[in-house]
Amino acid sequence: MFGLGTQELLIILVIIVVLFGATRLPQIGSGIGQAIRNFKKSVKEQEEIDVTPTKEKESKKDKEEGE
Repeated sequence: MFGLGTQELLIILVIIVVLFGATRLPQIGSGIGQAIRNFKKSVKEQEEIDVTPTKEKESKKDKEEGE
């Protein structure tokens, strides 16, 4: 895994805990998890609002404007 051993990972973990504090780590983790879930959800869902006019709507508008 990128040439990182156990000691290197522990050092990185200690630096992260020192920088952010032990109380903020769960908040950061849940925020990242929620962002990933929202991204996956938005990729899977179709667009909610389709504003592309169809040919039928365009022809009805043209007829109404012509009268």
